[in-house]
Amino acid sequence: MDEWGQLLTAANTGDSRAYALFLQAVAPVMRGIVRAKGAGLGEAACEDVVQEVLLAIHLKRHTWDPRAPVRPWLYAIARYKVVDAFRARGRRIDLPIEDFADDLAAEAGPDPTEAADMAKMIGMLDGRSAEIVRKIGLEGASVAETGQLLTMSDGAVRVALHRALKTLAVLRERHVK
Repeated sequence: MDEWGQLLTAANTGDSRAYALFLQAVAPVMRGIVRAKGAGLGEAACEDVVQEVLLAIHLKRHTWDPRAPVRPWLYAIARYKVVDAFRARGRRIDLPIEDFADDLAAEAGPDPTEAADMAKMIGMLDGRSAEIVRKIGLEGASVAETGQLLTMSDGAVRVALHRALKTLAVLRERHVK
């Protein structure tokens, strides 16, 4: 009987020190087996499988036959836990988002639906008010330029713009609800 077998035999008879030594000896080997067999699972999932293997060993240690070698029994537990992990994952592939964060970043830009929404809302205004909002708000024209284009005084353009914006606010409230 090898050292692991002796330790597990002693542990199964109640020797807690032997059990601690057994787990200290077995854990790194089980970790290596799980990482080798479960390479596609990812590092975190492999560590979860190692914990499941150690828990299974703890819960099923009484089923090990002391006349049989312990290593094949341990390797079988590790192999089945890795297979269970692959089955649980299914066809899903887990990739850390950190590896792709730079590639996935979208460039800042205008909302593609914003222009259509604005045009729809402005279209609900009367013709002159809509033209004033388009010229000043969207095209960036000055009050004076807009007044000249529509043959209105600067004061009249300001008042019409204020009323149009107030109307847009009311329309927005009605359509948001």
